This record gives sequence, C-alpha cells and structure tokens, in this order.
Amino acid sequence: MPDTAAPRLITHVRHVDLAVPDLTAQQAFYTGHWGLTEVATDSGLSFLAAEGSPEQYVVRLRQAAGKRIDLVAFGAATPADVDTLAGRLARDGVTLVSEPGTMATPGGGYGFRFFDNEGRTIEISADVAKRVHRKIEQGESIPVRLSHVVVNSADPEGTVAFYERHLGFALSDILTHPHMGHMMWFLRCNPWHHSFAIARCPHPSLHHASFELRGIDEYMRGTGRLLRAGVEKIWGPGRHKAGNNTFSYFLDPQGNTVEYTTELERLDEDAWHPGLHDFTDPEVSDQWGTANRMDEFVARKSFNDPDQGLFLAPPV
Repeated sequence: MPDTAAPRLITHVRHVDLAVPDLTAQQAFYTGHWGLTEVATDSGLSFLAAEGSPEQYVVRLRQAAGKRIDLVAFGAATPADVDTLAGRLARDGVTLVSEPGTMATPGGGYGFRFFDNEGRTIEISADVAKRVHRKIEQGESIPVRLSHVVVNSADPEGTVAFYERHLGFALSDILTHPHMGHMMWFLRCNPWHHSFAIARCPHPSLHHASFELRGIDEYMRGTGRLLRAGVEKIWGPGRHKAGNNTFSYFLDPQGNTVEYTTELERLDEDAWHPGLHDFTDPEVSDQWGTANRMDEFVARKSFNDPDQGLFLAPPV
C-alpha cells in the first residue's frame, strides 16, 4: 500500500445499485434466473437479497430513463469510522452528497454518500441491521453473497489512486498487456483478493458485478442453468489466475455483465506482494483452459454503455 494511503476503515462491499430503463425485465432476470430474492419494493425500486448473505440487499434496481451505476455501497465497522471517513474526504476536497446520518434504506444504519473522482456515487455505512439469512445447502446454485464489483474507468490510474488514498484500499494484482499497458487493478478492503476492481475503458460504466456461489458444484450447476435458459454467456466457465477464482460471465437484459464465481483467494496480507499478470498468457485468463478465448469482442461486451448522470446523486 502506498505511504499516501489512508488507514483502512472500509470492511466490505454491501451492494451495487443500478439504474435501468426496464425494471420489470431486470426483476424477472435477477429473481427468475440469477437466484436473488426480492425483499422490498418502493416506487420504481426493487431491493434484491442473496439468500446466504446478512446484507439487507446486494442489488438495488431503479426504473430510470438512462442506464448507469446509481451507487456502490461499502460497509464500515462503526459510526465513528463513518464519521472519520466523511471528515477525511471533506478535508481532502471530495464532494459529499450527504452528511453522515440515519439512512432511510432497508435496514437503516448510519452513513453518507459522496462522489468519487469520476462522478460515481459511493455510500459508506455502519450499523445496518443484519438480514435473517440461511446456510446455502449442497447443490443450491444461487448466490451466497456479493463477491465484488468492477467498474470501467476512463482514468484508471487516477481512480485507483483515489480509492487507495481516500478509502485505504490495497492493491492485490494488476492485469497487463504488452502493447496496451496496465488494464485492470484488483483492490481489497479485507483479506479477500478483491472486493473492488478498476478496468481501463473509454468511459465510466459497470464492468461487472460478481456473486459468490457455495462451491464448485453449485457454481457449475448455476452456469448450466443459465445456459439452458438461453441467457447470453460472454466468457467462461474457467478459473482466473489473479484471485484464483472461477468465472462465468453473463449479460442481464439491460446489457450489464454479471458473474458467477467461487473460491476467491484469501490473502495473507502481511506477506502478499502485488503481481503483474500478462493476460496474453492463456493461463492468466483461464488456468483450466475451458473458457472461450478472451478477445476484443468478449472484452467489448464488458465496456457496457457509458454511465449517464455522473456527478448526479440517485434518489435515496
């Protein structure tokens, strides 16, 4: 971690909120195919939980004319940590969307929102009530939790520096290319290899949201279920080198990339040193050799549409 990085107060990723032009189609996909459970609705909003997660919800969908990431939400351990982060960001000139206070979203809690360097809305909260959840049983091919969120960035070096400096994220690994340079940075806020990652792209947008399944068998069953249902697969199944996790990438009805994964690596942070991984090496992209080849056509699918409404806070 660079000397300029802030002390780590972020504990984990809570949820990703998406604005979508067709809420009904998205609800049907995430509950009917992807395996999430709708736990609350409000005028034009749908809150979706993972059955194995104590988070109140892992995805929020909002009916909107334009498509974008509404926000990415992270957890902190205590309200005091929330206040510390808000004060640090304000002192550094980061625009706060809201001051720390009681939250009106499911589960309540204490939190605030701010704009990152490219205009995404980020939320940090503590004391959110835990949802009654359950153990996912053997053979159940539904998400246990939200594993990580990856965003596209037109200024990835600046965006990585923002999250390291202001929020204390640590660099785990970098994907690189001999001609295009560094292409993806994996960042962690806990011992998981990454909870957040940043990909080079012509514009800010969602690269993908990833959901952890119980194990290899459940991951493969889930991948097969989506294939049988005719959901468009972009890439996989396979196993990455960076993070050592499995991957199967699909498109939701609005063209967002979502991933089934399992076995993401947990690091010994005291001993870990970030590596450079050349993804022209086939084993870097897929150690198993079972996935379709990563090429420009696959990559372009995850460029996604440019986010609309940057530096514009979503409704609560």
